[in-house]
Amino acid sequence: MGVDRTVAGDQDRRIGRRALLVGGAAAAVGTAALTRDELARLYWRLPGVRKARVAGAVDFKGARWVAASPANYRTANRPDDYPVDRVVIHVTQGGYASAVKAFQDPAHEAAAHYIVRKDGRITQLVRELDVAFHAGNRSYNERSVGIEHEGFVDRPEDFTDAMYAASARLTAAICRRYGMAVDREHVIGHVEVPGTDHTDPGKHWDWDRYMGLVRRVGQT
Repeated sequence: MGVDRTVAGDQDRRIGRRALLVGGAAAAVGTAALTRDELARLYWRLPGVRKARVAGAVDFKGARWVAASPANYRTANRPDDYPVDRVVIHVTQGGYASAVKAFQDPAHEAAAHYIVRKDGRITQLVRELDVAFHAGNRSYNERSVGIEHEGFVDRPEDFTDAMYAASARLTAAICRRYGMAVDREHVIGHVEVPGTDHTDPGKHWDWDRYMGLVRRVGQT
């Protein structure tokens, strides 16, 4: 699976943050211990501030919604609390159905925002508002949108024309939405995430072709 299951760093265990949310306990911790950034990230969680979620709604037109287990992502309010400046490209190392099943399993401890099938069908499992556990690096999880691609890194035939075209449209839309430059600094492979031991999307992923498609779509 392209996503990284090492997600201990994604679990929000800081006492100060939890205490502030449990009515009145902030005084016991002392708000002075919280930075301005921490307070900004906490504000959206207060009653009446959380952005509304529409059941079944997707961020990319034409995508199918299949919800991942809440254990495999963290509710957030991006980009207000975490600016989004990366797209991370993954490969599932398996079939589409097995990837969806894994992301719906709370014991898996990982999920990506999207999966692109070989036939070009796009499924969204985590809202872009939220932090999906896909990169194996807390900071990169918070700042990125993760896109899985059905197949295996050692099988170039898995990366079909339909897959490249659909994924390029998705990535172009994400870059446009968050004002990201369409370049290899902002569109990266899982292998390029600091601290990861994953190799996807692998040597058979045609980055020149893919980035050319993303740029072309972005100009239309």
